[in-house]
Amino acid sequence: MRLGIGIGWRPEIADAVEALPGIDWVEAVAENLCADHLPDSLVRLRERGVTVVPHGVSLGLGGADRPDAGRLADLAARAELLGTPLVTEHIAFVRAGGPLTASPRLEAGHLLPVPRTWDALEVLCENVRIAQDSLPVPLALENIAALISWPGEELTEGQFLAELVERTGVRLLIDVANLHTNHVNRGEDPAKALDELPVEAIAYVHVAGGVEKDGVWHDTHAHPVTRPVLDVLTELRSRVDPPGALLERDDDFPPAKELADELTTIRATLKAAAATATASPRDTAAPKAADAPYTVAPRTATAVGGSAAPKDPDVPSAPRPVRTGCAPAVRERAALAQTALLSALVAGTPAPEGFDQRRLGVQSRALAAKRAGVVAKVAPELPEILGADYRDTYLAYAMTRPMSAGYRRDALDFAEQLLIAGRPADAAARRRLTHWWQDRAAPRPPRRTTRLVRAARAVLVGK
Repeated sequence: MRLGIGIGWRPEIADAVEALPGIDWVEAVAENLCADHLPDSLVRLRERGVTVVPHGVSLGLGGADRPDAGRLADLAARAELLGTPLVTEHIAFVRAGGPLTASPRLEAGHLLPVPRTWDALEVLCENVRIAQDSLPVPLALENIAALISWPGEELTEGQFLAELVERTGVRLLIDVANLHTNHVNRGEDPAKALDELPVEAIAYVHVAGGVEKDGVWHDTHAHPVTRPVLDVLTELRSRVDPPGALLERDDDFPPAKELADELTTIRATLKAAAATATASPRDTAAPKAADAPYTVAPRTATAVGGSAAPKDPDVPSAPRPVRTGCAPAVRERAALAQTALLSALVAGTPAPEGFDQRRLGVQSRALAAKRAGVVAKVAPELPEILGADYRDTYLAYAMTRPMSAGYRRDALDFAEQLLIAGRPADAAARRRLTHWWQDRAAPRPPRRTTRLVRAARAVLVGK
């Protein structure tokens, strides 16, 4: 179906989104919605005929474990509540460890890239099939941005996505900002990726902003869309007319007029690219990707995350392997490799062989900074209680305490560790932190009488 032009719905800009002209659809983060109740803003949008697509961020379909049945059920419930034509997720892993590695579970709190290897593809495809069987509507998967590259990759991004589509029939959500990010950070040509992937499988397109620092592009979703990203959008439109295009903004939200201007720019970019494509059609003599095989590097014995160099994709190669399922040994290799990488990023363990040490450091710092920022949002009382010391205190905690169960649990664990250490030093702040922790860690919230007594004590001690 045609989606048209849309914008990412976020609670912080709900009123602005409702007032924006020409919005055909919105995308909402699935995990931020209750399974049985929609925010009033989304209810009003749906009543106007605006399509709402749930966008998942926590399934981790590229992870070594099979998808969690509870998370799939939650996503399915949100799809049914919204009456959506499809749901979307990411080609990424977000957690590692656990039974497959006999090690503690680690949460990244972020989307991390899977290696483009045949082994990783087998794991991903089986996980995608499990997800497809559990969802009431079609699934589309998004390419992600990355700061780091896995050693020993055997396929390009376009080849990896094409194989995924061929084996599972899944749709694609192509993020042109992520293609640009990978161009800057990993030297990958967006045009080549677009040439190799099956553009007819695209469900819609993401457009987002970012910023470059010290030669590294950070896909922030907190900055205006840049010209290079729009150029990639032009490249994509020269190949296919995407059913939908959506502006993503997750932080540092600008005034509504700036959002409207960015949407206007996206519309104009697509229109201009369409006109150019009509005036100068692409070479149709060459076979389409769906009609002719592309060249890929042959499968090697290298385990997932190994250090073998990828073969030149222009050199003829052996046929791709065809398998009916994912062998347990393949999942185990994937689990060990992903756990080693994530542990290096969040727990300070030695970096796996073959990775760029500097880039791992950049990624590690970025994960810690994101973690501090998200905890401050889900538990805004913590920065209020700790004041200017919050960020440094939290980052010191994060260096030795990997996240294992999500951001809200992480906020509780952070507060608990401070209290065990007798912090904060200020007695009044420590009392506030103690009450905050007790209110959220107890089996049930405190009664109204308890809250009133605490408020009265706070006034008496001059807080």
